Amino acid sequence: MAEHPFDDAIHLDHAAPDLLHGKTSADWANMVGPFGGMTAALLLRAVESHPDRVGDPAALTVNFTAPIADGEFDISTNLVRSNRTNQHWNAQLSQGETINTTATAVFGLRRDTWSDSELAPPTVPGPDAIEPGGLPDTIAWARNYDMRFIDGAAPAEGAVPAASSTTTLWARDRRGRTVDFAALTALSDIFFPRVFLRRGTMSPAGTISLTTYFHLDTTELAAVGSDFLLCRAHANRFSRGYFDQSAEIWSRTGELLVTTHQLVYFKA
Repeated sequence: MAEHPFDDAIHLDHAAPDLLHGKTSADWANMVGPFGGMTAALLLRAVESHPDRVGDPAALTVNFTAPIADGEFDISTNLVRSNRTNQHWNAQLSQGETINTTATAVFGLRRDTWSDSELAPPTVPGPDAIEPGGLPDTIAWARNYDMRFIDGAAPAEGAVPAASSTTTLWARDRRGRTVDFAALTALSDIFFPRVFLRRGTMSPAGTISLTTYFHLDTTELAAVGSDFLLCRAHANRFSRGYFDQSAEIWSRTGELLVTTHQLVYFKA
């Protein structure tokens, strides 16, 4: 077993180049099944560890089609097309005859080109100036992170509806694990559903589809180390039981590392 619970959770055994076996981890449990960010990280790691994979992840879309039961699962991968600078992959996680999660991934070779970021990082106090917080202790996966909420913390009992769905926080691995692409993928789903803030209560909700865009390569990621990352999320539209949520993750030095978009169902 690996020393760190994240590495234990993303451990996959290769039955064949296109087939891997894994097992859910109690350390990364959510209210129903595993933490969605961990599931996304597993699918990314499955492609990342394939012998034919070339380049770094550029985009990952994960569709959560059915709940994942505690226990063993299989992940199959398929290289759809390999071009000169990018690869397109399909992956799916299944338990028995049930396909629980599907994914598409784009990996690419990054080149030195003109670069610019139109999105600016929010101006906020540093993590050392913010008291540690978190999510309710009943949510196991959240215990793996050191979270420091600047605004938009999860509503406590008796909270009133908020006018804004925005949450901003500093976050890092509680045990100081260095960030790699799998860890960055998991972190991209660290945000609780935005409807909790707007309604002032933790009503049933869950991610249906999560897309993560990576804006850095392996060398740039190595510079992040195990430092705090600045995470911000907001919703765009709540309507007829669904809402979409946009988010970004920044390094402490102000580099945009990840942008995400997801679709979430909710009951109200």
